[in-house]
Amino acid sequence: MSAARVAVVTGAGRGLGREICRQLREQGCEVVLTARDVAQGENTARELGVRFHRLDVLEAQQATDLAEWLDQTYGRLDILMNNAGVLLDRKAKLSTMKLEVLEQSLATNTLAPIQLTRFLLPLLLKSRHPRVVNISSRLAQVGAMGPGTPAYRISKLALNAATAILAAELADTPVKVNAASPGWVATHMGGDDAPSTVAQGARTPVWLAMLPDDGPTGRFFEDMQKLEW
Repeated sequence: MSAARVAVVTGAGRGLGREICRQLREQGCEVVLTARDVAQGENTARELGVRFHRLDVLEAQQATDLAEWLDQTYGRLDILMNNAGVLLDRKAKLSTMKLEVLEQSLATNTLAPIQLTRFLLPLLLKSRHPRVVNISSRLAQVGAMGPGTPAYRISKLALNAATAILAAELADTPVKVNAASPGWVATHMGGDDAPSTVAQGARTPVWLAMLPDDGPTGRFFEDMQKLEW
């Protein structure tokens, strides 16, 4: 059984997730990189020197398989980084967009991290320092609501709500549940015009993953500063 903290990062074949894996490994964690694309995930894991496990977050059986493998391999989970997400509606309007786009966004950005957290919670409760970090967005702040990316905003707003609810439900346990906005980062999703690098974007999620036992829970952060929901 590994003495290092065991961390699972979803959607980590490239971009922000890849960088989060790299920084967690630098922190001394035993990192399990997960991705839907097996070839990409295996290549990235090999490059970073971390472990790979296939996970399509929309497939419940794969989440169950991951939980069983983690239990057999480590007997616990210390860090769950819910990073997998989609942005399908960059130029859409809520008044005219296809409902299927909203459904797909909610399935990946909201329901999948809730489901995975539920599956892995028994393993998190076996950890001395369990942490759940949900990758959200400043666009999900209630006070920042406006036109553009309506399905993405709604799905991340719902993820923020789930973050706060789970943190409250688990308040009498060691589990800390927080949401992190990486900022506008130069990734496939963020685009080349984004002002921040993936290294900068990963700092806050990694900081939350490594919080001390007296750290915050049920909060929303960007640049390691608290944001309003």
